[in-house]
Amino acid sequence: MPKPALSPRLPAAPAAIAQGSSLAALLDAEAIDCLAHNLALASPRFDRAAFREAALTGLASLAILQRGRHLARVLRAHLPARYEDALEVLLGSLTPPLTRTEGVGLGVFFYLPHVSFVAAYGLDPAGNDGRDPFEASMTAQYELTRRFTAEFSLRIFLRQEQQRTLARLMQWTRDPDPHVRRLCSEGSRPRLPWAERIPAFVADPRPTLPLLEALKDDPELYVRRSVANHLGDIAKDHPELAFELGARWVAGASEERKWLIRHAVRHPAKRGVKAALRLRRLAAPARAR
Repeated sequence: MPKPALSPRLPAAPAAIAQGSSLAALLDAEAIDCLAHNLALASPRFDRAAFREAALTGLASLAILQRGRHLARVLRAHLPARYEDALEVLLGSLTPPLTRTEGVGLGVFFYLPHVSFVAAYGLDPAGNDGRDPFEASMTAQYELTRRFTAEFSLRIFLRQEQQRTLARLMQWTRDPDPHVRRLCSEGSRPRLPWAERIPAFVADPRPTLPLLEALKDDPELYVRRSVANHLGDIAKDHPELAFELGARWVAGASEERKWLIRHAVRHPAKRGVKAALRLRRLAAPARAR
């Protein structure tokens, strides 16, 4: 009787971090074993034992983001030397895409090393035999955001290749996968929590406004919430621009868009900013009027 085919796997993970626990525990020895297993399925020549030894070395003292970067460096040392060849193995090791947007739990943090790998090496032609790796990196981020999020790696691309990256994000605003559409807004937020800011967008957020326009009436709350938070980021540095955009959006707005506007300006409204309070009144639910 033939043996059942092996499949990529994810480590066990909680739905939420319990009090006193750390997110770093999501990238532990079990996660490294799963990563080695998945990579060996994609590349029979992959040295699981050597990878595991290097991955565990120095891991214990690292926080979650540091672990992601550490494992990215270990991946670089144990995957094929040419970046696009390494990506081929990495993408070949993935589990199936997410099929829902809520209640996915914390197991998706398994893919933090993967996005950290793209962030660290995805714009360097020298590691790709002199060839521009942009297209391969964008394909990788597309696939990774369908399983976790590529918002952390995408920011490097927006900082170094703003025009090319924004053009691709505009295309992705029409993608059928809500995880991809959300990335267009979330990954380009000027002040994304946990991530490095994008100084150019803090100074002038107008290049991202076409993305928000394209997504403001997205059918998924998951995406609209990101648009609201992005607009909220803009309101911290450019309140007049944010309030002007909100006032334009409120005209003829659906109840869903009204919620987005209220959510976007909730923090300045709590501080009593008159323009924000006015917007919340204009965007009040119909039943509240």
